[in-house]
Amino acid sequence: QVQLVESGGGLVQPGESLRLSCEASGGWLSLYLMGWYRQAPGKQRELVATMTDEGVTNYGDSVKGRFAISRDNRKHTVDLQMDNLEAEDTAVYFCYAVTSRSFWGQGTQVTVSS
Repeated sequence: QVQLVESGGGLVQPGESLRLSCEASGGWLSLYLMGWYRQAPGKQRELVATMTDEGVTNYGDSVKGRFAISRDNRKHTVDLQMDNLEAEDTAVYFCYAVTSRSFWGQGTQVTVSS
């Protein structure tokens, strides 16, 4: 079982930055994939960014060039640096991890509004 705890959400204005963090705890053989998804009201959950334990990244099209994912395999953490935020980035952001199965965090709210 893997527990994921997110932190760093909040309210920012358009153009500002925010950094999300997620820490994994529990037992696993290999934390193959870690990353972030988001879900806006009335919309499906969508990919933000993921990174394998070897550093291979995958980004959603809407965040390419603005968001950057990083992870620390020793600390079992994954961070998401979000720059030049837009109102359309408003959503609940979920931490995601894959070992032999997938796990989700409870989510952290990000609101971008002037």
